[in-house]
Amino acid sequence: MGTEPAAMLATNIRMLREARGLTQGRLAELARIPRATWTNLESGGGNPTLSVLLRVAGALQVGLDELVAPPRATARHYRPAELPTRRRGEGAIRKLLPDPLPGLDLERIELPPGAGFAGVPHTAGTREYLTCEQGALELAVAGAKYRLAPGDVVVFRGDQNHGYRNAGAKLAVAFSAVVLAPGAP
Repeated sequence: MGTEPAAMLATNIRMLREARGLTQGRLAELARIPRATWTNLESGGGNPTLSVLLRVAGALQVGLDELVAPPRATARHYRPAELPTRRRGEGAIRKLLPDPLPGLDLERIELPPGAGFAGVPHTAGTREYLTCEQGALELAVAGAKYRLAPGDVVVFRGDQNHGYRNAGAKLAVAFSAVVLAPGAP
């Protein structure tokens, strides 16, 4: 992959088009430019006007900067230590993803035997999905208690008081998926 501006533009446009599963013809149509112009852009032979670049960015639904920036790596490997982790009592809560997903919060919870912590109620309308991966986990929510074994899932309103506790003799590992209410941060 070249570092010349035309080569970077060509690579970005091709990668963005392929990621969307669209043909050159369909995107040229969406951008309101001739198909030959699109082909030229992807080959690195084009010297587009700002107007054409803006149309291409609009058709691909990206900012102009994403078209002209150095192409992104196709993948990035994150080590656990690179992901945000916080402690609640003796428990460790680590984000599962390095980038936020709008409306969704995914976390990995580790609790040593006997450890527990109170959850923080979320915005009204939020739902939480809790699944036990390893060990035995007890969830207390709205006065009820649920004992989860590996593979079990409990779904509950996330805006209620709730808490987690390792009810076993081994490390407990669980995953929490919080689906935020519309309009929640």
